[in-house]
Amino acid sequence: MTASAEKQRAQAWLDSNIDEASKAEIRKMMASENTDELVDSFYRNLEFGTGGLRGIMGIGSNRVNKYTLGMATQGLANYLRMTYPGEQISVAIAYDSRNNSQYFGEVTAGVFSANGIQVYLFEALRPTPELSFAIRHLGCKSGVVLTASHNPKEYNGYKAYWNDGAQVTPPHDKNIITEVNKILSVDDVNFQADESKIKRISAEIDVPYLEAVAANVVTPEAIKNQQDLKIVFSSIHGTGITMVPAILAKLGFTNVHIVEEQATPDGNFPTVVYPNPEETEAMSIALARAKAIDADLVMATDPDADRVGIGVKNHHGEWQLLNGNQTGALLIYYLLKQWEAKGKLTGNQYICNTIVTTDLIDVIADHFGVECINTLTGFKWIAAVLLENEGKKEYIAGGEESYGYLIGDSVRDKDAVASCAMIAELVAYAKDKGQSLFDMLTEMYLQFGMYREHLISIKKTGKAGAEEIQALMAKLRATPLDSIDGEAVTTAIDYQAKTSQDLASGKVSPIAFPKSNVLQFLTASGTKVSARPSGTEPKIKFYISVNAPLARAEDFDAVYAALGEKIGRIESQIQAVV
Repeated sequence: MTASAEKQRAQAWLDSNIDEASKAEIRKMMASENTDELVDSFYRNLEFGTGGLRGIMGIGSNRVNKYTLGMATQGLANYLRMTYPGEQISVAIAYDSRNNSQYFGEVTAGVFSANGIQVYLFEALRPTPELSFAIRHLGCKSGVVLTASHNPKEYNGYKAYWNDGAQVTPPHDKNIITEVNKILSVDDVNFQADESKIKRISAEIDVPYLEAVAANVVTPEAIKNQQDLKIVFSSIHGTGITMVPAILAKLGFTNVHIVEEQATPDGNFPTVVYPNPEETEAMSIALARAKAIDADLVMATDPDADRVGIGVKNHHGEWQLLNGNQTGALLIYYLLKQWEAKGKLTGNQYICNTIVTTDLIDVIADHFGVECINTLTGFKWIAAVLLENEGKKEYIAGGEESYGYLIGDSVRDKDAVASCAMIAELVAYAKDKGQSLFDMLTEMYLQFGMYREHLISIKKTGKAGAEEIQALMAKLRATPLDSIDGEAVTTAIDYQAKTSQDLASGKVSPIAFPKSNVLQFLTASGTKVSARPSGTEPKIKFYISVNAPLARAEDFDAVYAALGEKIGRIESQIQAVV
């Protein structure tokens, strides 16, 4: 039998004014002998994580539906009215190509408007970064985008943003949850939309957004010289199709090939298993097109166009996908090199990195004398650094290993549109020098050492899975790693306890980070293993980072293979623990 708490929560929904079809679905779950679906649908309320609300679509308090999003919106509306008493509050809303995203966007707009809040609603799907831009451009107090990023088609989500165009951070996220939790029934949500307070927007945001992205260009002469750079682009059935071709054309690129099979927005993502540019399978059609036309560059964006994956020819003439660490490091390497060449580095600039992203970025920044500020995982933490340093220091760029990058500060979230523009510029610059992007990757490794990273994602679904993940983190805290691949761990960092321990001396020092459920283990050679439950998916993730010098370009394959073997041994060690 299911626990009474789930039955009580389900009954409360039945007793509310939800629609009859939803009530029928709940009754069906309650009548079933298999209680798993009822438990997973009602064992908790959806909570804000690193990416807001995200979950499987369906009826229930732990599902994404009109009512859970309505309750979240009512809570956010209540908090906005508490925070800005007597002011005319405005919010911006965007949505991606997922099933029900537009409908959820309309529902969200309706609840805000019913609460007297002015709503700017994009009249058609738009990238998440454009929503961030719109909040700042329109002077909104908040914003929402309806998306589940790169999750499978069964998912949808709700990202909440604050007045700086960034996803909500403490204390606002917790305060919003407090207000949502005060709503004890779906009946507490005002769903009666006031159409007079809903304004549809499009071109008035598109134009200035594209101008802001175009302003990031650092070597326009390279683009002019290589305007016929052969680029293949796929939007993987998402929002990238609305802005990426437009920005490439605005910059002057004339030879862009759209993957037509994936150009139509479609929440069923019919040509891929997962709409995730990290997956080779999702990039396969674009790579095939690149081979067919002998392209210079392949780029593909996820459904809400905040992340981008790229492919290039390697030193064997074979097409290869770069991972998020490689692309991020190349972007930082290129930008700092060009800023230095143009005399723009004055000592007042900085970049951002996250604690699970390659340390190569820190090494590059140090070489150029540019401060590298490390943050927790999640772009809202990078945005918080931008807000803190606004008017004091000049931000250049930042990123994280999960294929998200931010160039310039007009947006306060990862931006695949701006990233695609800068990556295309980078490849044009390399070609103008007679190089490929892979040649630049090798050049970077020769100068700073070769870094190789690997991510292990272990999926644990439902209530039982969430409990397993917490138990595993507790186990790692109780019996931490003392060696990695035979090398002694020198430092153990616990971001939840906010401490760093020197294992040789036993000395424990505080760290200046917000509390987060992350553990890191470091060795003297720079090997790093991080353990972190995902904030947006039912997974626990282990990040492995290793490095070695690269003395000659001819040694690339041998050093890369040796690092891969080391990662394999470390992965076996981790699998034995879990």
